[in-house]
Amino acid sequence: MTAILHEAALRMGFGGPETTKAQLLHLVAMSERPELTIVVMSFGGGAFPGSGQPIVYASGDVPQLDTVQLDTDHGVEFLDAEAQLSRYRSVLDRMESCVLPPLESRNFIHGLASDL
Repeated sequence: MTAILHEAALRMGFGGPETTKAQLLHLVAMSERPELTIVVMSFGGGAFPGSGQPIVYASGDVPQLDTVQLDTDHGVEFLDAEAQLSRYRSVLDRMESCVLPPLESRNFIHGLASDL
C-alpha cells in the first residue's frame, strides 16, 4: 500500500498537540513496515495535481477488478469504468511524481512531531 499525504493534512493538528504528535509518530512507525509506503506531498512540491479529496485506488492482479473509491460531501462513490480508472491512475501518477521520497517523508513527519 502507498499512502500519499499532503503536508496540509499533517499540520492540521486535530485533537491538540499531544494527539497530533502521537498520530505523527504512529505514521513514522507505520512507514517502517515493508508493506506500507508513506510519502508526503510538501508545500514546496509545486501545484497539487489532485482534487483535494481522498482517493483510494484499489488494484490487484486482475486489472478488471480495480476500483476507485472517492469520499465526497454526498457520500462514498465507487468507480470501475476503464476510462475513470485511467483518469485516476493518471492523477495518482502525477501526485507520486511530486512527493518526497519515502525516507525523506519519514524524516519530514518525524520533524513535525518533534516540533510539537
